[in-house]
Amino acid sequence: MSNTRKLRRNVLCMALGLGLASLAAPAAFAGNNDGSVVGHAQAGAVITAVNPATGLTRSITADQRGNYRFPFLPVGEYTISASADGRPLGQPRSVTVSLGNATTLDLGATPNATELSAIQVTGNGLPVIDVTSTESSTNVSRAELVRLPVDQNVTSVALLAPGVVRGNASFGGISFGGSSIAENAYYVNGLNVTDFYNRNGFSEAPFAFYDQFQVKTAGYSVEFGRTTGGVVNAVARSGTNEYKGGMEITLEPGNWHSHADDQYDANGNRYITASRDQDSLVKTNVWASGPIIKDKLFIFAMYEARGSTPRNTNNAGDTLTSNNSDTGFWGTTIDWNITDNNALQLMAFSDKNKNVGDVYSYDYNTNTIGARSNKVFSDTGGKDWALTWTSYLTNDLSMKLMTGRNERQALTRSQLDIDCNYVAANNAFLARHNPGVQLGCTSSSTVYGRNDIRKQARADFEWTLGNHLLRFGYDHENDTSDYSRHYAGPGAYYYNLYAANPGDTISNGGVMPAGYDSYIRARRYEISGTFTTKNAAYYIEDSWKVTPNLVLNAGLRNDSFDNQDAAGKSYIKMSSQIAPRFGFAWDMKGDGSTKLFGNLGRYFLPVANVINIKQAGGLLDERTYYAFDGFDYETLNGVQYAIPKLGPQIGAVDNSQGDGTVGDLRSEVDKNMNPVYQDEAILGFQQLLSEQWSWGVSGTYRRLHNAIDDMEISATSQCGENGYIGWVMANPGQKVTVWGDTTCDGTPDGYLTVDTSKEGWAMFDADGKYLGQRGWVKPKRTYAAVELQLNRAWDEKWSMNASYTMSWNRGNAEGPVNSDTNFDDTGRTENFDDPWVNSGGDGYLPNDRRHQFKLRGIYALTPHWQLGADMNVASGGPITGFGVGNPYDATNYHSYYTCVQNCDSPVSEDRVYESSPRGKYGRLPWTFNLNAGISYIKPFTGGEFRVKLAVYNLLNQKRTTAVDQDLQTSISNATSDTFRQPLGFQSPRFTQLTMSVNF
Repeated sequence: MSNTRKLRRNVLCMALGLGLASLAAPAAFAGNNDGSVVGHAQAGAVITAVNPATGLTRSITADQRGNYRFPFLPVGEYTISASADGRPLGQPRSVTVSLGNATTLDLGATPNATELSAIQVTGNGLPVIDVTSTESSTNVSRAELVRLPVDQNVTSVALLAPGVVRGNASFGGISFGGSSIAENAYYVNGLNVTDFYNRNGFSEAPFAFYDQFQVKTAGYSVEFGRTTGGVVNAVARSGTNEYKGGMEITLEPGNWHSHADDQYDANGNRYITASRDQDSLVKTNVWASGPIIKDKLFIFAMYEARGSTPRNTNNAGDTLTSNNSDTGFWGTTIDWNITDNNALQLMAFSDKNKNVGDVYSYDYNTNTIGARSNKVFSDTGGKDWALTWTSYLTNDLSMKLMTGRNERQALTRSQLDIDCNYVAANNAFLARHNPGVQLGCTSSSTVYGRNDIRKQARADFEWTLGNHLLRFGYDHENDTSDYSRHYAGPGAYYYNLYAANPGDTISNGGVMPAGYDSYIRARRYEISGTFTTKNAAYYIEDSWKVTPNLVLNAGLRNDSFDNQDAAGKSYIKMSSQIAPRFGFAWDMKGDGSTKLFGNLGRYFLPVANVINIKQAGGLLDERTYYAFDGFDYETLNGVQYAIPKLGPQIGAVDNSQGDGTVGDLRSEVDKNMNPVYQDEAILGFQQLLSEQWSWGVSGTYRRLHNAIDDMEISATSQCGENGYIGWVMANPGQKVTVWGDTTCDGTPDGYLTVDTSKEGWAMFDADGKYLGQRGWVKPKRTYAAVELQLNRAWDEKWSMNASYTMSWNRGNAEGPVNSDTNFDDTGRTENFDDPWVNSGGDGYLPNDRRHQFKLRGIYALTPHWQLGADMNVASGGPITGFGVGNPYDATNYHSYYTCVQNCDSPVSEDRVYESSPRGKYGRLPWTFNLNAGISYIKPFTGGEFRVKLAVYNLLNQKRTTAVDQDLQTSISNATSDTFRQPLGFQSPRFTQLTMSVNF
């Protein structure tokens, strides 16, 4: 290959475009709301980067080795030129700077480097292999999403990346690399918008507000933390020197939605009523952008009116709720190029939403809507903003400072909250007692209000020192939740109705009295207060270009988490969480066509604010059990309803989870608690096959260490069975230091240490004789995966990305939530409540999807017509048959044992159990989802008109995504009638029409 040809190919290979995806995208830098340009030129040459759209101009001088770097460049198109002694070195080049990426452009080392003069490197579709990157991520631009049939939400964009799957529980979410749905982080323009209350969700701007997305699945660098899952990063649109505007209308009429199916049990009884549900959505988005002062001050502003009118029935099919959400969303960015070396940006958006649900009585058989019985009000979202200052302090030192605010409101209330209790019953109860009318008179079980406010500040620096790029910074968050919650109705009671037989042991250990076949759990659950968590981190990283073809990265991140109670006192405080990150990238041929890369890293996960509230907020969780003594019938708003009569109380009142007071937190929290962290290793290879095609393969291994969860410590080595401490937030299977009774006189008087791997739980025989202690198993979770990708970049004719992921996700702890038992109380799972709950619980975890195939592409039929498709095929997760109790203890938790003999005996030693390990009952079915779309594009002078018709789940697959995994619901040898009964399904087919005009 001639030097000219080789150099030409190198430039093309390294040009960074906004391609659909790359297996390992270029390294992300500092807050990750911009990009950079790096390369080589003549030593001492002046390199100038100009954004023609905004007039932003920056100049630096190449060092004595000819290296240059432009950090913190806003995304967009740039012209890069070089000069020496006032003379140009070749022709200017055009490059694209994309989110979180480093664009490499060598400008030639001598004034005679004219061999590049004919090449304009725009990189709008060229495959990318960045030989400096050690990260695994996927970049998707707004331009590509306009062409693809991808639904208009951030979750749908994230699911384009390999190894990302939907959660299979009712609380939704997505899983990255085997992690639970509560371990991810989300950013907009560097502002962390992750839900810190329970880490399930995020603040989301109107979709048309976004310009680019980067989905980080592994190997992200030290400026990112507080996550053991993945990172979804987005940057907003900005104004330019050209006045632009547009309008976009999105229509999803209700009759364009296929209906879900009703579900019937083995006896023909309908247990899910879904066929009468219907969604409808209309969005109108208008936007404008342009200069306030040419080359200096720019604005982008948009407003979106959204009308959403879904209606849904309850599972019994006797009430129907008609929702109406008519809310205006807005977003704006203001960019000020103060000087060539200093810039200021303000980004702000609102995702506030108000929904009103009118609840009516409903007759499923006649499809008749009756009188309105209630009105439910829900307010969510809030206003978010970030102010960012970027400065080139010297030729080699740059700085970025950001401060911002993220708000998430959640408020639900109804007209019946004062007058009505919520009543629920399981199928076994309803089989014995059919009330004939609706249970209770409210569809709102909980009255709650929450306002979460994150105040964030961070500083990021880049300092070039020869062949070393030193990056360092600090970020800090104050995450405050103002919270209030209680149940609706008189006394704030929630009634649950269950079937049982005389002599059965029920949930609180009480025994069903003779003459009764069902019981009531009357529960009060109340808490309020203001709670803050303070998170801070320092980081430093050195990227060392050892040779022209080899880059080594070495970094450290030091995290600290400080969870506070309602009085502002620290009760969970962890510091010096050192997270090392190491990586390498080897340009194997020296021409940018082939790369070998690797990464080792550690990542820490903070404790969600929900723990502050429930552990340190005076939680009252009072559960009183009564025999069921029939129904009382009452009428409200013309609707008759049933309320259970309370018979004799069964057993004692259970308030072990919270008695309404804040106890001595020294005895409720491990003094020396260790954080939850994950170690990760990646090895990958990429190769450029041609100017459009590239492929890659990578292997990933993750191992989660520790869990922070609630444990009931009922014995100590000092005092044996008399050393009861109670419920403690701690690390299961490790040494726990808490305030307790050290002298065995019944009075806590000092700190003591319990090695929970060997002790902590008192064991007794049938006669109540103390037998000693039992310890907890250590939590564990591993994820191993091999990923293959094949990519063809967009060339105005067609593009394609295909990926296959084979993975293994196993252990005894999914993470801070439990998908298989539908438990989303983050950090307070039942996995480690006592040692027996997780005994025998090792196996394939709920987010184990052995095989994943993803394929998407675009084909231009003509200059005016384009076809797009997106396909996602995945194998199903494991099915476990959970039992109740175990061979050693009579607790009622989900367990990995089922009783098979002598189950009626009140003596646990007399019962015969068999193991029921994870995944014993096979797997959920494969899911297959195909989205398809067709677009018509009509350019006109100064603008473009576009229409896209997209059909999601084109083949209307409704495969099961979740089932009831309770094999036994009480200590008996009877199998639950609802075991393996389908509970979750793929969303039915729907059609979306988008019409836009841009000028």
